[in-house]
Amino acid sequence: MFGLIVRFTCKDPASAEAFDHLAGQTVERIQESEPGTLVYAVHQVEGQPLQRIFYELYRDRAAFDAHEEQEHTQRFLRARDDLLASVEVDFLHLQAGKGTTG
Repeated sequence: MFGLIVRFTCKDPASAEAFDHLAGQTVERIQESEPGTLVYAVHQVEGQPLQRIFYELYRDRAAFDAHEEQEHTQRFLRARDDLLASVEVDFLHLQAGKGTTG
């Protein structure tokens, strides 16, 4: 299993609204076409209206690489840059957990 957490900080409330719309469209496509993507959860951060957290789990690194090559992912990556003040990424290696195969 391969995972990551991404923290996005949007520029302003209008950018956050546009980012949420873009993320929603992307999640729909992931649900339809990515069997190797096990969890792709988008969270708003309580008390931080401009922050979003993505929690992503993939079957393995190859599934993540396949996700990154998808047209909908590439569209998201291109469109998000104008909406964001910052992006932080942490790659994860599962040690133990409930509901996982690791």
